[in-house]
Amino acid sequence: MRMDIHNSEVPALCQACEARHGGICGALEPQQLVHLGRQTRRREIEPGTELIAAGVQAEGYANILSGVVKLTRLMPDGRQQIVGLQFAPDFLGRPFAKGSEISAEAASTVRLCAFPQSVLEGMVRRLPALEKRLYAQALRELDEAREWIMILGQKSASEKVASFLLHLSSHIDPYVDGYSDRFDIPLTRADIADFLGLTIETVSRQLSSLRKAEVISIHKNRSIAVLDFTALETAAAL
Repeated sequence: MRMDIHNSEVPALCQACEARHGGICGALEPQQLVHLGRQTRRREIEPGTELIAAGVQAEGYANILSGVVKLTRLMPDGRQQIVGLQFAPDFLGRPFAKGSEISAEAASTVRLCAFPQSVLEGMVRRLPALEKRLYAQALRELDEAREWIMILGQKSASEKVASFLLHLSSHIDPYVDGYSDRFDIPLTRADIADFLGLTIETVSRQLSSLRKAEVISIHKNRSIAVLDFTALETAAAL
């Protein structure tokens, strides 16, 4: 018999956790959440902190509870490319992999629910529903990566910047169904330029253009209020 997901046996930390509903923990029964919850810990990470080092096997995994994580790839000559962003309630890590050439860094203040590698991998082996949830997230990330390949390869500079703002707006707050009309950009202008394949000057110019057209307002360079979503979608060529 399936237990009530609001059962009092569910750990208190899990009761209002977005990752439990939208992330991998949504595949777990209350008693399984209890087992995992006994071995997890909450962490708050400062911006700029490395979470996963390229080429090093992680000792644990985590659900992102809030904040933004940037995924980067370092070239042999030292140049860096941001290859993706992760938001709540995404899963951070690559189970059963010996390592990855991708590193992860907190782009903003990030809250994590972290658990040991052995615990998570043991549960994946025993629970097909959890394995399926991880597989579904991997496929979603693949779809998003393909979408960004199209954006980077086919869209103009103005369309790239507008698409980037819509991407943030639709992912920044896991509690909002759809777009958030107010959010902080977690990346520096240099990081945005790196992510979109543009120059810093071009990024600044395109943001200013959207502001002058009253599509967005900008406060202190990072705080964005979207004033006209229809115009922003048009600017993104959607």
